Amino acid sequence: MDTGDTAFVLISTALVFFMTPGLALFYGGMVRRKNVLNTIMSSFFIIGLASIMWILVGYSLSFGQDINGFIGNLQWFGFNGVSWDPNEDYSVTIPHNLFAVFQMMFAVITPALITGALVERIRFSSLIIFIAAWSLLVYYPLAHMMWGVGGMLRELGAVDFAGGNVVHISSG
Repeated sequence: MDTGDTAFVLISTALVFFMTPGLALFYGGMVRRKNVLNTIMSSFFIIGLASIMWILVGYSLSFGQDINGFIGNLQWFGFNGVSWDPNEDYSVTIPHNLFAVFQMMFAVITPALITGALVERIRFSSLIIFIAAWSLLVYYPLAHMMWGVGGMLRELGAVDFAGGNVVHISSG
């Protein structure tokens, strides 16, 4: 492991995390006064929901062993086996759990981006169900196809350095 790489990814993880509260404030400033609290609460709730889903199944479905190029298996269900040791497929110079948490930040910010289109148009309870279903049906498979070893788009030679496909296209 490299301490410089680990420190850089740790700082990057914190910076990506702070995007979601920033997005909450940004969207809160774009809505009518009566919807500000709902808009901000949506982003903060997504932090919790997306984090729990990522730890339970999201990381494993996104970065687990490939199943037909579309999705990963559940080998890391509940972060089982995700440790301080580097993962040779994804993060040879940083701890495996740091890589997983860094990727979790993108699994958090992506559904939060969607809320900008749903502001003042959806009930909070419906938003919760939508975000959970969307993460399972869209984000995790797309993250695996693009970033996962054996993923279909990755095998076709597609490159997604800054999350343009997985984050921005899928949230659009």
